Amino acid sequence: MRKVPEMFSKDGNSYQAWAKRTQSGQAMTNMATGLGYMGYDAAIKNFADWTDRIAAGELPFDKPQRPQGVERNVVVTMWDWSSNKAYLHDLVSTDKNQPTVNANGKVYGSTEESTDLVPVLDPVKHVASEIKHPYKDPETPSSSSLPKGTSAYWGDKPIWDGHTSIHNPIMDRQGRVWFTARIRPAGAQPKFCTDGSNASSKLAPLKESPRHLSVYDPSTAKWQLIDTCFPTHHLYFHPKSPDVLWTSAGGPGSGVVGWLDTKKYFSSGDDAASQRWAPIVVDTNASGKPDEGDTKLRAAFYGVTPSTVDDSVWGQSMGIGFARMAQPGFVMRMVPGSNPPDTTLTEVFVPPMPGYSPRGIDMGNDGVVWVPLASGHMASFDRKKCKGPLNGPDAASGKHCQEGWTLYRMPGPQFKGVDEKGSANHAYYVWVDRYNTLGLGKDVPIFQTNGSESLMAVVGGKVVDIRVPYPMGFFTKNVDGRIDDAKAGWKGRALWTTSGTRTNFHNEGGKENRPKVYKLQIRPNPLAS
Repeated sequence: MRKVPEMFSKDGNSYQAWAKRTQSGQAMTNMATGLGYMGYDAAIKNFADWTDRIAAGELPFDKPQRPQGVERNVVVTMWDWSSNKAYLHDLVSTDKNQPTVNANGKVYGSTEESTDLVPVLDPVKHVASEIKHPYKDPETPSSSSLPKGTSAYWGDKPIWDGHTSIHNPIMDRQGRVWFTARIRPAGAQPKFCTDGSNASSKLAPLKESPRHLSVYDPSTAKWQLIDTCFPTHHLYFHPKSPDVLWTSAGGPGSGVVGWLDTKKYFSSGDDAASQRWAPIVVDTNASGKPDEGDTKLRAAFYGVTPSTVDDSVWGQSMGIGFARMAQPGFVMRMVPGSNPPDTTLTEVFVPPMPGYSPRGIDMGNDGVVWVPLASGHMASFDRKKCKGPLNGPDAASGKHCQEGWTLYRMPGPQFKGVDEKGSANHAYYVWVDRYNTLGLGKDVPIFQTNGSESLMAVVGGKVVDIRVPYPMGFFTKNVDGRIDDAKAGWKGRALWTTSGTRTNFHNEGGKENRPKVYKLQIRPNPLAS
């Protein structure tokens, strides 16, 4: 990352080299979009200045702190899986609501745009394998047709060829693996999505869905593909209703949240009858029900976490700057009501300054929500602390329960000239360890701070920063905790994660580097065996 490949730098200055570099490979559209948020010209100038200063011998002005205390007790076990041309989004090892499910069993990954081959690891036999994810419609688009420029590593040949865009996996109580995945073109919606034949399509007809649902049963090695009207991105089973699978839409636009009754689906095989979705409606007229006087938001859940204490479902939307949304980043609480979607209302909350723009969400057994913030903070939100009404004319602003928030600054440097109350560090997502699978305690939030290539936990108000020192490039997007043997102490518990970077070839190991599976455990002391 600190040196631009020669093929981009040999014929011009650093600005031109960075311009060429960010137009290379199959991720060029993503890179252009990210640069556009920052301002293309200013961003390229800053990258060019950065590499010029490094080439001239400049060193970072700040140093990471060496591991302290319990951070020194971490045991890391690693495996390679998938291929050197693929990349992983994340993995699943167990049921997030019952972490003894699939004890000592296989771990499954999601490969997003890179391939339709789902990586599988047997950590007992140390065997990595792959299973092919099917799709329903032969016209389903492939990532091989993405706009691309010549890669310094792979030339002109596309290395990604995924149709299914497998984003996020989760496991149910029976050990079946569910994915948010594309099974047909976005605009090929079934009629029931728009014809008003069910309550959801009557209330909020949907004309397209770029990603849907699938489920793989390891016991039979069979796939089932579920055609959802609503878009899917992340997914989570409700702890109070373990047969109900809630999803997020990812980016803005749809303005709905969708769910699947898996029990009904398995008994009937009926996609239409098993799914529902609801628009995001804020009760701004304080009537206690959705009606014409309320505010409908075009926001959508990016992260999703069903409540551990009631029937509500929480989500989070990106703030201004993500796909040019003309609204702040919200934490949202959706209450289905007695007859969803007709009775469904949503509360929205924004963090206090200097925090802004949540990304990712999870909840502890205590009902406290945790989110990472783009401002370089880890934040909790406790709705029980709210003092005033949560509906009415100001409800859509999200500023009516600032007292519910607590912010923790992420360790690490801040950008020069920017408020030191924040940090240049950032996290992709957060996972709450409800069952003490890692050993830091119950309900400890663990943030995937890929800005500092670490996992960051908040324990008793203090930050524990867990690093994987080798190979360089520990970049992860989610974690999963499993209990293989509750009687075996730390040896029977572990946190599982995978490398989540799209460019494994930028990491230590180069082009031959493959995605990793990481198993992290914490010993009672550094020398415990």
